[in-house]
Amino acid sequence: MIITKKKEPADIVESLKGYKSVYLFGCNTCAEQCKTGGIEEINEMTATLTENGHEVTGYSLVDETCYEQLARREVRKVPAIKESDAVLVLACGAGVKTVADSVEESTPVLPALDSLYLASVERVGRFFEGCSLCGECVLTETAGICPHTECPKDMLNGPCGGVSDGKCEVLVENECAWTRIHSRLKAQGRLSQMTKFRPLKDNSIKLNPRQTLLRGPGSVAQKSR
Repeated sequence: MIITKKKEPADIVESLKGYKSVYLFGCNTCAEQCKTGGIEEINEMTATLTENGHEVTGYSLVDETCYEQLARREVRKVPAIKESDAVLVLACGAGVKTVADSVEESTPVLPALDSLYLASVERVGRFFEGCSLCGECVLTETAGICPHTECPKDMLNGPCGGVSDGKCEVLVENECAWTRIHSRLKAQGRLSQMTKFRPLKDNSIKLNPRQTLLRGPGSVAQKSR
């Protein structure tokens, strides 16, 4: 799940200066669960924009705003999108890009949210960053705990010298990621993984922007776009 937070209303109003009519695009998946882009937030945004002199021409709440086919289908069937001065998207950055690619090039598409991170979901309303999307997964060797994500120092070969009573030196309330990795590997009888040296990350894997092409079950081809 992509975690997002709301931009300040004043910043959104400022970004819409000069645009009278505005169409809203929400997301009924990630943003809805984050309470940043569901129906309640669309209603709140409608009230905010109306109070500031804008005309909200309508809204769309698709299941996945980042899914281009869904966005394009919505644009085709809703004339108000084309007729509006601007479109405001209550979704992650990928959703904003998808909507911007789906409407006419002359239509401004603006974000209402800031994208934060890719999360694991503990329960509704409680999320933790679970993956840094590094492109070179080491979870096989670290018992499902990502040192890139959970260690503030990005330590790849064990804990730093600042660990105290199993706690992180940087985020002192957090248990050290490598303490947790050691404990889990020991419970699994796989402590030999702790002796494996991990070289520096190959950051060329993360050259942006990336594009992944599915080629049958279990097969992907990734390239820079």
